[in-house]
Amino acid sequence: MAEKGRAARGKPAGRPSVKRGYEKIAFGGVNDAVRLLFEEEPDPRELERLDLNSVAEIRRVRDGLEIKFYDRMKALECLRSLEERDGKQPPLYRALMACARAAGKEGPDGD
Repeated sequence: MAEKGRAARGKPAGRPSVKRGYEKIAFGGVNDAVRLLFEEEPDPRELERLDLNSVAEIRRVRDGLEIKFYDRMKALECLRSLEERDGKQPPLYRALMACARAAGKEGPDGD
């Protein structure tokens, strides 16, 4: 029986996959981060609701905030690499992964 708080595939509940994280960086919006730049004093409760997945770093500078974003092109390259790797696994590895999935276990990459 699976532990409580775990997703059906064995990952902790609410924990995204690596692929999903790269997708958020590559295709996600930056509207909330830009809005944050123009806030005088952001409300801490409002900060929890902002989508800041594409933000790599936030720094308070003398005149306000400085925000650095993750590189979308690198995220796209990583996504492409993940997709290529998924399609080029050796037959033995694919067979072992199928057996592991059938037994209810995950592979090393969480997929």
